[in-house]
Amino acid sequence: MYFFTKSLVIIIGSISLSLGINLFLTPYEILDGGVVGLALILHYLYKLKIGLMIIVISIPIFIIAWFKYRAYFFNSIHGLIMSSFIIDLLKPVRNLVQIDALYSAILGGILVGFGIGLMLRFQTSTGGTDLIAQFICDKTGINVGILIFFIDSIVIVIGGFLLSTSTFLLSIITVLVVGITTSIITSRA
Repeated sequence: MYFFTKSLVIIIGSISLSLGINLFLTPYEILDGGVVGLALILHYLYKLKIGLMIIVISIPIFIIAWFKYRAYFFNSIHGLIMSSFIIDLLKPVRNLVQIDALYSAILGGILVGFGIGLMLRFQTSTGGTDLIAQFICDKTGINVGILIFFIDSIVIVIGGFLLSTSTFLLSIITVLVVGITTSIITSRA
């Protein structure tokens, strides 16, 4: 039963994350942070596949996880593969929703934060900086959503320099919403 529950959580979390990215972030070149944000930057600049870039960028993190945090490696590899696959699979929905960029940043952040938070709550993730944040959380007790927000902020500053001011400003909103949503979902109230 545990395997079924965890598999279902990975699928639901991956779909939520993928819809947030494809429906709301990519139409306005809005960034998330972390590995996803880096993959989005590469997509916006060079039209590379987002899911594939997430896997490529995550390889060094997963090598570290293999040697230092084997349990996290196994708990996250499925989330990484599933979410990356679904992100690229759902590419055709990218221009189905036409709303204001600000609302898009907020709704994208909610869906991405829900997907990440749900997976983290069940001790799995998409890997990447979520995995790094979970490592730090386990060692320090600092809320994983706050850690993700800090890492994400670095990525959107880089993206702001490489892309545009509007990308930067909308991405700040998205990262705030992702962090808040992830914190709410991972809280053990």
